[in-house]
Amino acid sequence: MGVLDVIWHGLRDSFLMAWEVWWALVLGFAISAIVQAWVPRERIEGLMSGSDARSIGWATGLGAASSSCSYAAIAIAKSLFQKGASAASALAFQFASTNLVWELGLVLWVLVGWQFTLAEYVGGIVMIVLMAVLLRLFVSGQLEDEARRHARAADTGHQHHMAGEQLTWRQRLTSVRAWSDVAHNFRGDWQMLWKEITIGFLLAGFIAQFGNGFFEHLFIRHAPAPLPTIENVIIGPITAVLSFVCSVGNVPLAAVLWSGGISFAGMLAFLFADLIVLPILAIYRKYYGTKFTVRITALMFTTIVLAALIVAGIFSALGLIPTRPRPTRADIFSSIRVDYKLALNVLGVLIFAALFWLTARRGATDPVCGMTVDRDKAVTETEHA
Repeated sequence: MGVLDVIWHGLRDSFLMAWEVWWALVLGFAISAIVQAWVPRERIEGLMSGSDARSIGWATGLGAASSSCSYAAIAIAKSLFQKGASAASALAFQFASTNLVWELGLVLWVLVGWQFTLAEYVGGIVMIVLMAVLLRLFVSGQLEDEARRHARAADTGHQHHMAGEQLTWRQRLTSVRAWSDVAHNFRGDWQMLWKEITIGFLLAGFIAQFGNGFFEHLFIRHAPAPLPTIENVIIGPITAVLSFVCSVGNVPLAAVLWSGGISFAGMLAFLFADLIVLPILAIYRKYYGTKFTVRITALMFTTIVLAALIVAGIFSALGLIPTRPRPTRADIFSSIRVDYKLALNVLGVLIFAALFWLTARRGATDPVCGMTVDRDKAVTETEHA
């Protein structure tokens, strides 16, 4: 294949994979935006203020209902940590918001099947439990206090509190201003994530051109058990870290890895590792300091590997690991046809356009941070400053 052919096929396959999941992305982001806009931040902070099982449980539930953006997740978690949330609650929020969210599950289901969606959700909960235990064992209260002081000294930036009005759900459903808050959260998530998602699809499209021979050298497949599984759950997260892609953006590449022969456990470990990619590790260091960053990174890597092995073991015992032939390149990248998927994607375009139109109609640039927000919120934030 010539260079131009490779470029053409890579771009074509990237587009076809995006076409496959477009509607799921829009629906997931829309649901996330509603929750972010209509659940007050102060309530979230109050529910996560402790370090007991109740606080971690609330952190998990609220994280699952928030944005899937890894960068947004760690920024919110840092803000909560500054205000008294325990490290366990803050990290539970991060794990939940990047592993238990709507859009991630929908995209996984569409691309590789419901078993992976279920495994992702179960794995997210397992990681949260493991992380809470490991933090108690390996992070002292003194180190956590040092990290909190470091976070409070770090630049906190400028935040917008979208859910400032006390309205009933019926009032919100009929309020243009309330839907404007939803639209701006929706737009904000896309602005934070579009590069990640685009890179993810492009990587998947171009890596697919290597063929299965490439993956046979990357992941051990034909060796005595349990060597392939152990190697896969270690190489999977390392691949994720080096790919720089996180959140929903790593799902397309995970689908290609599954087609290429990675084990079930290895693919889960790859998906779980979106909170330890290199740019995010640099942010941890800025927020919490080097010592705390090294400690939680090592614990997260350990948690990812153990969770992948545990979930794979449970699914194997229950007979839930897919045994049918793995999807081919044609299955993953599909094609454009006149079917239900076309109708769903058209609906996705309409929802996307309507929410962006609402931000254009009611939007204003906040003079403090430069973000596009509802014009009433921009005035309020400016006056408050």
